Amino acid sequence: MHIKDLIVFQTVAHEGTITRAAKKLNYVQSNITSRIQKLEQSLNTSLFHRHRRGMTLTPEGKKLLTYSEKILSLTNEMKKVLQSSKEPSGKLEIGSVETVIQLPHILNLYNSQYKHVELSLYTGVTKKIRQDVLNHKLDGAFVVETEPHPDLTSHHVVDEELVLISNKENITLKDLEKTPFLCFSKGCAYRARLEAWYAEQNIRPKKIMELGSFETILNSVAIGLGVTGVPKSSVTRLVKKGIIHCHPLPEKYSRIRTVFIRRKDSYLTTTIEKFITTIEKSKKAVQLPFTI
Repeated sequence: MHIKDLIVFQTVAHEGTITRAAKKLNYVQSNITSRIQKLEQSLNTSLFHRHRRGMTLTPEGKKLLTYSEKILSLTNEMKKVLQSSKEPSGKLEIGSVETVIQLPHILNLYNSQYKHVELSLYTGVTKKIRQDVLNHKLDGAFVVETEPHPDLTSHHVVDEELVLISNKENITLKDLEKTPFLCFSKGCAYRARLEAWYAEQNIRPKKIMELGSFETILNSVAIGLGVTGVPKSSVTRLVKKGIIHCHPLPEKYSRIRTVFIRRKDSYLTTTIEKFITTIEKSKKAVQLPFTI
């Protein structure tokens, strides 16, 4: 069994078909098929159920996927440790929720100082990208602080105020009953806060609409489609223009903290260490309003 076999196996497991896996890895399909068959022969077990729509993991395949993720993660970490030097270099994969006001400044500061780092950013809801850090898929992530996890360590980024926003200057609880609630998918910390406040106020919105991007949500609020909850700092410019209006929430729902998380047991490479240092530097810099 070779590392490449595990990479092929993991890619097929995630993509669901030989065709998509071959395209992603830039391999011919016969090569993918052959590697999977040899892997199954060497382990003396079937790893996939084959059906018309593609391939799904067998119970044994699910077990191997867990082990392969650990093995490949350790392999990547080994490379980082051996290649670690005073000058940050290599890949750095970071996740983030979409409303971190300091993010452009942090990325610009880091990218301009460390030219040899290949920095990639992935956005999503707190729950999803937090899980990606735990599963070694991301080196770290900016998330809204939730309950602590024993395998994660966090670095404070910023404290902010969560507000309800609408295109109306005044809005009542009765209005909220008739107004669609716009939000990201389940797992979004802002959504969870607003849903908890709605429940406390016994508000049952006529419709909950999940939208895919922060920009779409803001534009939808601006035209009166519905309301949502966001950090106040992320809509400063829109508020000044009178496009959007902020409505305060009780303190137990409005206080939010953004943190940068990473796995406790992962090796602190120079690349990630300097990224954390950059975050600390950005906290002392002047913060500009978020724009879209």
